[in-house]
Amino acid sequence: MTNNAIVNLVTGATGTVGRQIVLELLSRGHTVRALTRDPSRAGIPDFPDGVEVVRGDLADPASLVPALEGVTGLHLITFDGGGFAALETGPEIVELAAKAGVRRITVLNGGGDTPLQDAVMAGTVPWTVLMPVEFMANALEWAEGIRAGDRVREPFVGRLSAMVHEGDIGAVAAVALSEDGHGGKSYLITGPEALTIQDKADTLAAARGREIEVVELTEAQAVEQWRSAGQPEEVIGFLLEVYGNTPPEGRTPNGTVEEVTGRPARTFAQWAAEHADAFRGSV
Repeated sequence: MTNNAIVNLVTGATGTVGRQIVLELLSRGHTVRALTRDPSRAGIPDFPDGVEVVRGDLADPASLVPALEGVTGLHLITFDGGGFAALETGPEIVELAAKAGVRRITVLNGGGDTPLQDAVMAGTVPWTVLMPVEFMANALEWAEGIRAGDRVREPFVGRLSAMVHEGDIGAVAAVALSEDGHGGKSYLITGPEALTIQDKADTLAAARGREIEVVELTEAQAVEQWRSAGQPEEVIGFLLEVYGNTPPEGRTPNGTVEEVTGRPARTFAQWAAEHADAFRGSV
């Protein structure tokens, strides 16, 4: 049964995290609206029944007024969905949310301080910042190479990552959007274990039933591979820094998921089992 007392508006609903927030809120019986700049091209027709797709653009705050009507929980992303530029419209969005009676806001951290996150934290609506480490879904970037050649090509293969299941990010967000007690908190969200590249490859191999070779690249080879894939130079620089010198918070599991949701964080083995078909090629 739908709990009509809790109405949530989710921005970035077609993204890796946004979609999980939508699904988690639905599973809790809440009313969910998914915001998109163009409902006819939303890319979310496969959402379960009950999701209301509404038009709006975070870069144009006035367009959000109809979507915010009756909303109690608002999930925000910090970048424009079109060009991925940092949004400068935070003060207007927060003011509209407060005027609409929004009681809770969650923000998906954009990798550091951003104008929108700063505006939310300075506003009057109780907020929660979500700071996930590396997504387990990032492993899908290996899928093509694994299907074609049973191989993963990466630099820094010994680096550790406490990667988190995107569904757990959605679960933490859903709790913060629908329950009191999370206002003013910033949650670092990790998985339950720290894994190397080899650990991940072995886990994927077990899930798909076929071995995977790990080939370690030099930094120069990695840069060439990322450039060939079309990565911008600033992204390449970021990858070299975070992979070559992963900060402690990115490689140290914590108990945030269980603390907030009441259940343990999901393992990479669980994620791999769910996505095994993506890594299976022709034998």
